[in-house]
Amino acid sequence: MSQNVRADQEGMSVKQGIAAGTSIGAAVIMATIGILQFFQGIAAVAEDEVFVQGQEYTFKFDLTTWGWVHIVFGVVMVVVGIALISGATWARVSAIVIAALSILANFLWLPYYPWWSILIIALDVVVIWAISTWNPRADYY
Repeated sequence: MSQNVRADQEGMSVKQGIAAGTSIGAAVIMATIGILQFFQGIAAVAEDEVFVQGQEYTFKFDLTTWGWVHIVFGVVMVVVGIALISGATWARVSAIVIAALSILANFLWLPYYPWWSILIIALDVVVIWAISTWNPRADYY
């Protein structure tokens, strides 16, 4: 009987270790996305020659406005990513909400920098998936 309990505890610690690793990975990706969005916003505010708009889209906004949106998202994502690494409970829900809003913002950013937006959207989906699948209370059951 004690061997079964020990085997269950070992199996649970492996599962919890994988879950913790996934959540740490998501937090690092989220902080990285935040840094990238911050620099993307700075480039847009500085009106750099990097961004060229091809076609007119319905959701066209001023490049400076988009720059500030990305700067704010970047700072918030870095803060939530760091909180997620430290294990703050509120950071899980916040990370999912911020990543979902980042997907929306980068979808609207597609006319300015399509490949970069698609990359950030894909990373945001990975973050949402990783955080959603992690069960921090699995070792209590």
